[in-house]
Amino acid sequence: MNRDEGILFSGGAAGAEASSGACAERHGIEEVNFTFEGHTIARHRGVRVLNHEELQSGDISLAYVSRLMHRRYADAADHAARCSRRSGIRSTAARRSTSIGAILDDGTVRGGTGWGAEFAKLCNKPLHVFDSGEEKLVHLVGRGLGEAHLGQRFRSSPTRIFTGTGTRRLQPNGARAIDDPVHAVVRR
Repeated sequence: MNRDEGILFSGGAAGAEASSGACAERHGIEEVNFTFEGHTIARHRGVRVLNHEELQSGDISLAYVSRLMHRRYADAADHAARCSRRSGIRSTAARRSTSIGAILDDGTVRGGTGWGAEFAKLCNKPLHVFDSGEEKLVHLVGRGLGEAHLGQRFRSSPTRIFTGTGTRRLQPNGARAIDDPVHAVVRR
């Protein structure tokens, strides 16, 4: 594969996003980190600051997101809402989503990572979630579900344009799991 064809879309936040970006950089893969004014990031390679209008283009009914995610998003102007919009923009740009985070009993992913994962499912894009606590890798496309364990490689998604996102509290097994989607890009 020509590494110049690979693109990681991320947010540059500490933890899984920063580790994804560092891994992409080591392998010569382009990195785009979407952020917005007032958002703290740890990665500064390929930063793309979204303006107000761009963030509004990622707007979605917070009532809908709240119902879908079984969480409450109180105010469209708050930080969580802006992060949700940014996640939607990032997921729209990518062809496959990769997340590191806890999978909850209701099938959503914990924290801010959850909306990006749900958005990928809604768009019927391949989604890979590594649950660090359970040490399992879950593959989702629409309603399809498969499960693997750490060390089994990402085989199902040939796309080179992907997201890398997840928890800020990255555990060592989650950091190892980040290499899988990046190596999948490099191997193709």
